Amino acid sequence: MATQTADKQAEKQKLDSMVVRFAGDSGDGMQLTGGQFTLSTALAGNDLATFPDFPAEIRAPQGTLFGVSAFQINFGSRQINTAGDAPDVLVAMNPAALKVNLSSISPGGLIIADSGAFTKRNLEKAHYEVNPLEDGSLAKFDLLAFDISELTIEAVKPYGLGNKDALRSKNMWTLGLALWMFDRPREPIHEWLKDKFKSKPDIADANIAALDAGHAYGETAELSGPLKQVAMDPVAAEPGLYRTITGAESVSLGLVAGAQLAKLPMFFGGYPITPASAILHHLARLKEFDVTTFQAEDEIAAICAAIGASYAGQLGVTSSSGPGIALKTEAMGLGIMVELPLVIVNSQRGGPSTGLPTKTEQSDLYQAVYGRNGDAPLPVVAARSPADAFEVAIEACRIATQYMTPVMLLTDGYIANAAEPWKVPDPASYEPFPVTFMDSLPDGEEFLPYKRDAKGARPWVKPGTPGLMHRVGGIEKHETTGNIDYSPDNHQRMTQLRSDKVTGIDVPDQEVSWGEDTGDLVVVGWGSTYGPIKQAVNRWIEKGAKVSHVHVRHIWPLPQNLGTLLSGFKHVLMPEMNTGQFKTLLRDQLLIDAESLTKTSGQPFQIAELEDAIGRCLEEKCAGRVMANDQQLPNTAEAGQ
Repeated sequence: MATQTADKQAEKQKLDSMVVRFAGDSGDGMQLTGGQFTLSTALAGNDLATFPDFPAEIRAPQGTLFGVSAFQINFGSRQINTAGDAPDVLVAMNPAALKVNLSSISPGGLIIADSGAFTKRNLEKAHYEVNPLEDGSLAKFDLLAFDISELTIEAVKPYGLGNKDALRSKNMWTLGLALWMFDRPREPIHEWLKDKFKSKPDIADANIAALDAGHAYGETAELSGPLKQVAMDPVAAEPGLYRTITGAESVSLGLVAGAQLAKLPMFFGGYPITPASAILHHLARLKEFDVTTFQAEDEIAAICAAIGASYAGQLGVTSSSGPGIALKTEAMGLGIMVELPLVIVNSQRGGPSTGLPTKTEQSDLYQAVYGRNGDAPLPVVAARSPADAFEVAIEACRIATQYMTPVMLLTDGYIANAAEPWKVPDPASYEPFPVTFMDSLPDGEEFLPYKRDAKGARPWVKPGTPGLMHRVGGIEKHETTGNIDYSPDNHQRMTQLRSDKVTGIDVPDQEVSWGEDTGDLVVVGWGSTYGPIKQAVNRWIEKGAKVSHVHVRHIWPLPQNLGTLLSGFKHVLMPEMNTGQFKTLLRDQLLIDAESLTKTSGQPFQIAELEDAIGRCLEEKCAGRVMANDQQLPNTAEAGQ
């Protein structure tokens, strides 16, 4: 027995990273499968990054190309910064999933397909004239096709489920096989299933049986060829408490932490919209931290309720995506005019209008910095990753409360939905920034609600405070008394005061994220481009190139040293998932001759795309546009839609 065990261990492939994509119909539970595989991977101590990809339709027709849902995870025993360029393993639950994702697979990659789903009808829906599992068209890949559907039905037969209900456990069978393949424990998934279906124990037992059957298949089928176990050591990490976290969870926890550091109760007013809705869902579960959540009847009501909460002495917060932010803009101007703290989270998605509801983009930067009527400046900060969103949310709360201003926090669809390991920080490591409300005046002094402190912030007074009665509103007011004042000179002074307060915000100096402080090329990013930029820059540094990476968190106002820092490089390249909005801002504010690398396909940048762009820039051929790429978010039209 000991010899057999040693032989099995010797058969395992030793890898430092791997990219796996689960793909199937929208109803096949691919997001759930990927989420639970992510949990098991984190428990195994691997670093990871995920990329959920699902259609915008609530439920696209089953088996169609535009109904394919996928979940990609890159994990390993080394530092992982992106969800990976191309999957090494594709699990395809039906013909549509195979066709849509086929062009993405690494050369020689492994395809695991459910042959039971490759029926004549499903092949027709995916525009296949012949079965690709049988015609030799997949010869350049390792192919493992078996009837997962039938094996699942057999596994859950003792629980009396009909075929339709039994097939709902197909994703658990697939997960069980993946757990075996990557040597992951099943027990945490068992416990999760029991908790999820605690009111329906027979359903829990059926799913556990399917999970175990998939695992047992890998153990006992003795399949020759491509299916082998993979061994992957835990990643070296600092001691501490770790958990996986999505960007939406991270923002939610950061907002709560920021309110606690300000010693304020928090009010969140929101309205459902993809991909921002998850923030409302997470915050609704945190009532014990003095959080009130309110789902309003529309976007305008949501932000106005948050402004009202701030007027009453709470930290008002609201959240949306681009279309909803557009609806909130007049109320944002009200928040700027009355000078109350307010945090606005924008989880950007593809646009304009309804655009690409479930895809990612960075195209709301102009909207964040400039997109309001009148001169209405507000600070803008941007998170670079799911874990970083926690820190940025705290920073947004600090700026809002210390400077009495609305603040916009930018994330995007990729950050909101993706997950990565997060080292839970020590609360004692954060410096509190408690708010002081004005509650009295020295004898004989007149109350001036718009008299400013050294930071340009006016006093925060709770309504009903004796002797400190005041009004707020959207009509221009006197620079100290707050009384309505239309006079030209007063409006000019107030416009300048509001602008000076924002531009005078204390922003940390910009540091180089990767590389040296001077060189031939600096790649400047913001938001979710951080991971692929870092990896691409690192690859060129390893080749001996003088390339650096600067990633900007404070979009407005900009760090004061940013212009000096960037002037130390021969070329400045700016990859953005828009048409070059931050590049325009930097050219305007810093007179930096930056070049854009743009991508507007709803897809995150790949490392290879950026690596190639850096190479061209080093050859004096900077800038360009990255076209739609099938490797991460496949093009269903080209797949035969």
